[in-house]
Amino acid sequence: MKPRPIIFDTDPGIDDAAAITIAIRNPQLDVKLLSTVGANVEVEKTTLNALKLTEFLEVDVPVAKGCSAPLLKELEPCPEVHGKTGMDGFAFPPVTKAPLEKHAVEAMREIIMASEEKVTLVVIGTHTNIAILFRLYPEVKERIAEIVTMGGGLCGGNTNSSAEFNIYNDPHAAAIVFGSGVPITMLGLHVTRKALLHRAAAERIDQASPAGHMLYSLFVHYRGGSLASGLMIHDACAVAYLLRPALFQTEMMSIEIATEGIAAGTTVSDYRAVKNGEKTANVNVCVDVDAAGFETWFLEEFCKTAGERP
Repeated sequence: MKPRPIIFDTDPGIDDAAAITIAIRNPQLDVKLLSTVGANVEVEKTTLNALKLTEFLEVDVPVAKGCSAPLLKELEPCPEVHGKTGMDGFAFPPVTKAPLEKHAVEAMREIIMASEEKVTLVVIGTHTNIAILFRLYPEVKERIAEIVTMGGGLCGGNTNSSAEFNIYNDPHAAAIVFGSGVPITMLGLHVTRKALLHRAAAERIDQASPAGHMLYSLFVHYRGGSLASGLMIHDACAVAYLLRPALFQTEMMSIEIATEGIAAGTTVSDYRAVKNGEKTANVNVCVDVDAAGFETWFLEEFCKTAGERP
């Protein structure tokens, strides 16, 4: 079976690094592009981090620098979670490559339109690049198989009491994307907070390979939980869904994005309106995850029973 062509739209980010590393190393996926955006840290840093990952993993995956700021608001990065560089904790070799000269939106359009198969977009940062792509080049929508996005949640936020970081940082872009008509699968906080990596598994990954050691070094500095209680590797859930969809329970729901006011960035699902026929379900929402199965899968990506990858 041919590998599934994907584009990562990303803001590395420690959990982004885990997602990207697994995807690049897995033969079921064909990573065509890393397009970067400012979110976890500024776009100059996320772009450099994407280049660090591709060079460290020794893969010829192009990196394209995208938007530095949300559509209509100021960027609010979170270096307190990922460190000042966005990937604190590991001494990557100096970068020798450069990003593409073209903007990420242009690079995405070219790859999507040239692909023989429809491309899957894995969106694990803000939706700014994708919103601009859809507004400038609406013809790409028919060439996209699916958007798999880590963002939002059905209850509780991590920036305020209701909004998740990726949606909060550019709610207007998220509203454009979620209203685009392109098939979307959403992995929100209500699921990703359950998908934990604990110390015993992380230490096995550390010993498995250079890539495993790199990620373990980042995990030690990550403030998305702790190795003792469990790290929340939010963005890796998007890759887990692509590779092991049976780990997740899903339900079609109506999802709308609040764009203004104190609840801006909240993903709202109106269950009653769907039941009454007033609204149509538009998003495939992951509503639960096999937490133990997720951790086993994550470990197996680095410690295959038939032998570890180099």
